[in-house]
Amino acid sequence: MKITYEVLKKQDIHVLKDLVNELMSYQKSKATVMKEIFDDANYENRMASSVNQGKENYVVAAKDGDAYIGFAYSTITPKSNYQTPFGDFFEMDSVPGEYIGCFALFFLREAYRGKGIGSELYRRSMSWLKAYQDEHDIFVFVSNGNDSATQFYEHRDFKLSHVALDGFITVLKIKSD
Repeated sequence: MKITYEVLKKQDIHVLKDLVNELMSYQKSKATVMKEIFDDANYENRMASSVNQGKENYVVAAKDGDAYIGFAYSTITPKSNYQTPFGDFFEMDSVPGEYIGCFALFFLREAYRGKGIGSELYRRSMSWLKAYQDEHDIFVFVSNGNDSATQFYEHRDFKLSHVALDGFITVLKIKSD
């Protein structure tokens, strides 16, 4: 196993399509609320569209040799992107400014978990986010049923903010230092 990390440019994120689609399947398998929403969730409408809407984006991928095995995607994006047909992810007036920092998508293939790779992806993404969000909260939105993800973030000082969209999303946030 030879793990390397690569920061991807916008035009190169398509190499993560299979991993993003695996993440959507994983989230659906864990969901207990509105599981059917994941039926149409895929690379195009979750990652590609988000990257196109973001003011700034950071995508770091982990590779084992030539194979992509995981990634972390963070964004500085208009907070209005979190007003959806399903409802708002948070009270818009509770967040100052026009943009939010968001640790948006994160996935590591199961065989590689518990080896520090996810922690390294997280560290790199949070360093990037904190450089943009000096005084604001950084958000992560965890799909329902994904308790291991919630615990991962809580062990890294994210705090539960609230549950949104009738229990579909758990919203956690951290103050940027």
